[in-house]
Amino acid sequence: TSRSSYQVIKMSNSCSWANQINNRNFLSGIGFKFNLGKYPKVDFYCNTARIPEITLATATQPSYLKDIDVPETKLSFGDLTIQFLVDENMENYRIVHDWMYGLGFPETAQQFKDVTTDKDGIRDMNEQFADGTLRILNSNFNEVAKVKFLDMFPVSLSSLDFDATQTDVNYFTAQATFKYTVYQLTSSV
Repeated sequence: TSRSSYQVIKMSNSCSWANQINNRNFLSGIGFKFNLGKYPKVDFYCNTARIPEITLATATQPSYLKDIDVPETKLSFGDLTIQFLVDENMENYRIVHDWMYGLGFPETAQQFKDVTTDKDGIRDMNEQFADGTLRILNSNFNEVAKVKFLDMFPVSLSSLDFDATQTDVNYFTAQATFKYTVYQLTSSV
């Protein structure tokens, strides 16, 4: 019996060590990059980004003592909001601006047609969406995870406030908010 109890103790110890995390470093909030798959040459020099909240709906199961919450099958995702440095040629700002302008087509229907036409000139309603990726970096600035946002489209873009009275050079930052269908969090390690 002592041999079998030794094996049980040995197995339980090895199992508990196997379930421990290997990397004891904590994730830093400064290691991340964001890009839009549709515009690979344009960088979004993000100052801030966040993985949006995810909420699982619940239903109430009646009971004679106490109603019990049970999980439903519907998830809801928060908006993706990024804050980024605006490049000198305003390329990253203009991409979001023109994308929104085309979706809202405030002047002519041609603006919407331009946003929904692919590079080969074929009309495709999926062209109004783009996938985006937030790459999470570790303390050595190596990618450890990706958050891929599917079927994104912008819903908000902040203003740029020019002010000639400032004595210091302050670089512009803009904030953009996107809606999307879902996001997928995958490990890169």
